[in-house]
Amino acid sequence: MYAAPAMAIRFVEIKAADTAEALNSEWVILENAGKSPFNTRGCGMTVGRRGSAKKSLLGIIDPGFVLQPGEKIRMCTGNPATQAHGAPPPEDAVKNYFLFLPRTYLDKGPGTILTLVLRGLPVSKAEFDPAQPAGLAPGAAKKD
Repeated sequence: MYAAPAMAIRFVEIKAADTAEALNSEWVILENAGKSPFNTRGCGMTVGRRGSAKKSLLGIIDPGFVLQPGEKIRMCTGNPATQAHGAPPPEDAVKNYFLFLPRTYLDKGPGTILTLVLRGLPVSKAEFDPAQPAGLAPGAAKKD
């Protein structure tokens, strides 16, 4: 049986939108905690609920980006050119990448499970918990 190679990509922050329209205020921050660059081209992100096998694919990241060792990226839900989506967060040490999604995906609240997948195999998984400082349920920001 084939086992996916261990990747050191992890979720370090999950933030829900301020309002349903402000798509650029919803994001996840990924970090490459490994020793090799990671190319996200062809990766997708699924969203589901804790305790449920049902998952929805939000989309495929294309053309994607390369995450260097130690680097973080903020994946914003909206489109930076759409005024209704709100102003994108300022880029500091963390650059923004926009998913161009039509609506929020964290609106179900606590227990939302996000999984970064590559060719259908899980790369990293995290559970949303808005009560936690970084929006991550304790122990949930682990690579698979």
